[in-house]
Amino acid sequence: MTMPVLMALLPVIILIGLGMALRQRRFLAESFWPQAERLGYYVLLPCLFFHGLAMAHLEALPVRDLAVTLILSTLAVAALVMALRPLLGLDGPAFTSVFQGSVRFNNYVGVTLAAGLFGTQGIALAAICNAAIVPTVNVLCVLVFARHGSARLDGRGILKQLVSNPLVVASLGGIAFQLAGLRIPPGLDSAMRSLGGASLPLGLLCVGAALDFGTARRWAGPVASSSLMKFLAMPAATVLVALATGLNGQALTTALLFQALPTASSAYIMARQLGGDAPLMAGITAIQTVLAIVAIPLVLIGLTGWLGA
Repeated sequence: MTMPVLMALLPVIILIGLGMALRQRRFLAESFWPQAERLGYYVLLPCLFFHGLAMAHLEALPVRDLAVTLILSTLAVAALVMALRPLLGLDGPAFTSVFQGSVRFNNYVGVTLAAGLFGTQGIALAAICNAAIVPTVNVLCVLVFARHGSARLDGRGILKQLVSNPLVVASLGGIAFQLAGLRIPPGLDSAMRSLGGASLPLGLLCVGAALDFGTARRWAGPVASSSLMKFLAMPAATVLVALATGLNGQALTTALLFQALPTASSAYIMARQLGGDAPLMAGITAIQTVLAIVAIPLVLIGLTGWLGA
């Protein structure tokens, strides 16, 4: 397991580093990066998820056990973070950033690693993970913003945030397409496959370009708290639930992978839009992305080896 994990992680590190270098050297216009991220989030990544789920052979995958494992472990860690809030000593907006850093994950890194480890099977497993966790995480984060963010949301605002998420719509749409026994027409199938494939390198470049280490030094406590939740509590909760559901093999490895991912750069956008602490969120994202280089192999190699997955 050690060498496949490291080899799958290597292109992720290279592309994130390249994205950081391109932005620092101003090789591309500053306006390129927000537009590239928007393209990936609203078009390319939804195509990958929809196509992966619509065309997957779900009958050969432990869809229910995988989804239950991911949802219950995410809810458990979210409840733990909420319970620890009085001990953190943070104001409402700062707490929303710690919460996002504890439960939100980077889709681009996860899908790329799953594909590197397990090929097309990995993409299908990753799509199931997204179908389970993306709605769960977005519901939790929007509710936390509604309670603790400076821009309070009413019921209508919360509902709008949930139903307009392109990753939720694409994942649920792909499952519905699959269950209905429909097939994507040949021409459209090739186009969606190409668009989905483009999402991974472009997304990782955007991850690198979005990293901001300058703010992280001012927030050692919150960064450490969210990282402990992300890289320690979340994988541990996933293992405990997996033991109860009987999840194993490639599905368990993929579940642990997704639950040990660094938080997504989109968390910064949500913090900015919904009244969170955006500078703190940028610092958490930057530090977690670096920590993930060590944390992901440790989680996958250590826990899957211990469980015999």
